[in-house]
Amino acid sequence: MTENQPAEPVTPAGPERDIALFATLLGEVLREHSRKRVLVVVERLRDGFLTLREHDDEALRGKLMKRIDGLDPQTLSEVIRAYTIYFSLANIAEEVHGFLQRRTTVSAGGRLWRGSFDHTLRQFAEEGVAAEALQTLFDRLAYLPVFTAHPTEAKRRTTLETQRRIFLLALDLHRHKLNQEEQQDRLGEILSEIQILWKTDEVRVHKPQVTDEVRQGLYFFHESLFHVLPQVYRNLERAVRRFYGHEAGIQVPSFIAFGSWIGGDRDGNPFVKPETTELAVRMHCELVLDEYLTRVGRLTRVLSHSSALCEPSPEFLDSLDADEDYWLGPMGQTQRRYFHEPYRRKLAIVSHRLRASLARVRARIDGVEHSAQMAEGYTDAQQLLDDLYLIRDSLISHGDANAADGPLKDLIRLVESFGFHLMRLDVRQESGRHTQAIVELFARQPGAPFYGAFSEEQKRLALAEAIAHPHPFHIDKATLTPETRETLEVFEVMARMRAEISEDVFGAYVISMTHSASHVLEVMLLARLAGLAGRTNGGTAGWFCNIRIAPLFETIEDLGQIDAVMSALFDNPTYAALLQASGNLQEVMLGYSDSCKDGGILSSAWNLYEAQEKIMALARRHGIDCRLFHGRGGTVGRGGGPTHEAILAQPDDTVHGQIKFTEQGEVLSYRYANPETALYELTMGISGLIKASRCVIEPPPPPRKDFLGIMAELARLGEEAYRELVCGTEGLMDYFYEVTPVDAIALLNIGSRPSHRKKRDRSLGSIRAIPWVFGWAQSRHTLPAWYGIGSAIERWRGSDVERLAKLQRMYQEWPFFRAILSNSQMALYKAEMHIAHEYLRLARDPARAEVLYNTIAEEYQRTVTQVLNVAGLLGLMAETPDLQVSLARRNTYLDPLNHVQIALLERYRQEGAAEEREQWLDPLLRSINAIAAGMRNTG
Repeated sequence: MTENQPAEPVTPAGPERDIALFATLLGEVLREHSRKRVLVVVERLRDGFLTLREHDDEALRGKLMKRIDGLDPQTLSEVIRAYTIYFSLANIAEEVHGFLQRRTTVSAGGRLWRGSFDHTLRQFAEEGVAAEALQTLFDRLAYLPVFTAHPTEAKRRTTLETQRRIFLLALDLHRHKLNQEEQQDRLGEILSEIQILWKTDEVRVHKPQVTDEVRQGLYFFHESLFHVLPQVYRNLERAVRRFYGHEAGIQVPSFIAFGSWIGGDRDGNPFVKPETTELAVRMHCELVLDEYLTRVGRLTRVLSHSSALCEPSPEFLDSLDADEDYWLGPMGQTQRRYFHEPYRRKLAIVSHRLRASLARVRARIDGVEHSAQMAEGYTDAQQLLDDLYLIRDSLISHGDANAADGPLKDLIRLVESFGFHLMRLDVRQESGRHTQAIVELFARQPGAPFYGAFSEEQKRLALAEAIAHPHPFHIDKATLTPETRETLEVFEVMARMRAEISEDVFGAYVISMTHSASHVLEVMLLARLAGLAGRTNGGTAGWFCNIRIAPLFETIEDLGQIDAVMSALFDNPTYAALLQASGNLQEVMLGYSDSCKDGGILSSAWNLYEAQEKIMALARRHGIDCRLFHGRGGTVGRGGGPTHEAILAQPDDTVHGQIKFTEQGEVLSYRYANPETALYELTMGISGLIKASRCVIEPPPPPRKDFLGIMAELARLGEEAYRELVCGTEGLMDYFYEVTPVDAIALLNIGSRPSHRKKRDRSLGSIRAIPWVFGWAQSRHTLPAWYGIGSAIERWRGSDVERLAKLQRMYQEWPFFRAILSNSQMALYKAEMHIAHEYLRLARDPARAEVLYNTIAEEYQRTVTQVLNVAGLLGLMAETPDLQVSLARRNTYLDPLNHVQIALLERYRQEGAAEEREQWLDPLLRSINAIAAGMRNTG
C-alpha cells in the first residue's frame, strides 16, 4: 500500500468487494516479497484457465501446461501458496459477510432466519406447543458434538490465529465509521497480516504428534467456545421469553456438552498409547481450570458489594463461617482482605481452591510430586458449582438479580457444561484387539478351554460368567504380550482418571467393526478387570457399571444385522443388569464413512436410516433409552452437510432430545475458529435438535410407506451400480491409485493416523474412508458422494411421468430424501469431469483408464440430469445461490492448481534418482493443501 492510495470503505452488500480487496493486498505482498515471476505466473495461469473454462482450447491448454512444466520447484511452491492464501482470504470474507448479514437481520427487528431460535420458538408457539410441553422437551435435550483428529485438517494453529486477526480487522472496516486515515490504518494492518501469512509455512515440517492434535482441539475452546456457549443459552432464553413470556417460568437447562476422540481414538493409530490418553484428559482439565480462574478474577473485580449496604443470605453467611475454618485449618492463617465485602471474600477462597486444583493437575502433567497445599483444591466441579450457586442465590435474595445474571451466570453455565473434564473423551479400539486380549487371558488360566474355538453363544455365556465372577482371572502382566498388556492398561487409565479428575471425564468406549454381541461383552469383561464394572460388595448388593460401551456399526453388512446383535445383548441378563446400573442408556454409533465406501451413497444412507429405526424400536421394546452417535465426516461422502438439515433428515421418532455426532477435520476450523460463526453453527444445530425432538411431547406423523418402499428400491439399485464399478470393474483400484494423489496424501504431515489399515495393501478394505474420499475429491471426481444415484433414479422411473412426479413429491415433502439430493448437488457441482479427465495423463494404461473414466463420466451426467429433474431445477445448487457463487469463485484458482498437481505427480512418480524426485514433493504436498482449502472439503 502507498500513502496516496485511496481507502474506500467496504460496503456490507456482499463478500465480492472484500475478496477483491484481499486479492489486491495479496498481490502487493507477492510483488514485494515473492520471487520475481510468481505474481505474473499466478495471474496468467488464472486468466488462462478461466478462458479454458469458457471455451475449451487444446492449444491454449498445451501452452499453459508448457508454462507449468517450465517452472522450478521453488517457484511452483510459491505459486501454490499464493492460491492457498487466496482461498483462506476468500473464506474469511465470506464468513465476515455471513456474520454481517445476520447482524443486519437481527437489528431490523423482524423475523429471523430458518434455524434461528426466534424462528423455531415462533413456530412452536404458533402451532400450539404448550409451555409445559416445551419444558419437558428442554429437560430431555442433549447436544453433543465430538471433536476428532483425522488426517484431513491442514491448517496449523499459527495460521488460524493470523486468519482470526484478519477476520477482526475486516469486521472493523464494516462495523465502525472510520475516517480515511483510520481506514488506511486498518488496510495497512490487513496487509501486514497477509504478509505474515505469506512468511508463515502452512505445511508442517514434521508429522504432528497426538499431543499436537490435542492442543489443536483445545484451541477452539480457548479462542471461541468459552465465549460462545453462554451466549447460545442467553439467545435461547430470550427467544423463550419472547414467545412464551416470563410468566411461563420455562427454564433452559445446560444441555450442551462436547466430546473428543483426540487422544482416545486408538483404532489403527499406533501412536495413541495409554499414557497419551492420560495426558489428554489432564490437558483438558488444565485448560478449563485456567479459564475458570480467569473468570473468577474478573468476578472479584465486579462483585464489590459491601455488607454495610446489603445483607447476604443466611446460607451464604454460614458458608463464610465455614471458610474461616478452612483458612485457619489447612492454610494456617486468617483471611484479612475483603472483611466488609462478602462476595469478594468468598471469591478469594474460590480462587485459591481453583489455583490449588490447577497446580495439582499441572504437577501431574509434568510428572512431579505435588505439594500438600495442592490438596486444598476442589475435589470435583460440584463443589465449585455449590459455591457459585450460593453467591447467585444470595445476590438474588437482596434484590441484585441483575448482578447475578451477568458474568456469574456465564461462569455457572460453563461449569455446568464443562465440569473439570472440559470434554468427555471417547476411547475407540477395533474389536479384534479385544478378542485377541480375551483369547490370551483365557489361555493363561489352568484348564480353561480355547476361547477362540467357541461359538458365538458359547462366547456370550463364558464372558457373562467371567464378568459375574468375583475373581475371573489370575493375571501376571509380565507374561502377557505387549498388545494385551496395553489393552488392559487403557481400562486401568480410564479407572484412574475417573478417580483423579471427574466421573464425567470419559464418554463412550467405542468398538469399531462390531460384528457380534460378544464383541461388546469382551469389552465389558476387560472393564470388569480394571474395576470399572462388576458386582458391588462381593456380589451381594447388585451391580455397578462405570463405563458406557458404544458398538460401532459401519459396513453395509454390519448395519443390516444391527438388530440381531443388539437383541442378543439386551437379552443377556448380565449385560442388561450392567446397563441398568449405568443409567439404562445404550449408545449406538453409526458409521457413515465405511458404509459409503462399502456400498455407495444411496445404500449407505438407506441402511443407516433403517438401522436407526430398528435399534430405536428394539430399545423401546426392552424399556431402554438409546442415544444414536452419528460418525459424520466433513464431506458428503462421509455423512457431511449442514447440521440443521442433517438432524431434521433423521427418521421420525429416533431423535429423542439427544444427538451426538463427530465434527471432523476441516469442519472444526470452519465452524468453531471464529466465535461469530460458532454461535451461528451451534444455534442451527440445536434448533434442528429441538425440531426433530417433538416426538418427545407429541406423536410423530405416520411414516409414508410408499416413500419408504421407493427409497429401499433406489438404495438397492444404487448399490448395484456402485458395486459394479468399485468391486466388479477390473482395474478400478489401479485407476484410483494412479489418477488421484492418494499416495502423496499419506505423506502429508496433517494427521497422526495412518491412511491405510495395513501397509502396502491397496485393496478397498485396507484404505481408510478418509483418503478414499480425499483422493477422489482432489482429482475432482468426488465420486463417493454421488455415484449410483443417477442409475438408481433412471432405472426406477424409466420414462414413467407418474414415477417422476412421485420422486418430486418425495423431494419436497421428505427431509431425508431432500437432504440426500441436496448434498449430492454440492458434490456434483464440485466435481469437474473435464479436470478429472486431465488426471488420466497419470495412468499407466491410458486405454483402460479412458474406459473407466467414460463409465464414471456417463454416470456423472446421468446423475446430474436425474437429480435436476427430481428437484425441478435448471442448474445444480440453484436453491442455494450464495453457496453456488462461492464455489464457482474458487474454480478460477482451482483449475490451474489441479493442472499444477498433475504435472507434479508426473514428476514425483517418474523413475530416476531419489534426489530428483524428492525436489517435487514439497510443491506436491502444498498442492494437496491448496485444493483442499479451495474445495472447503478434505475428508
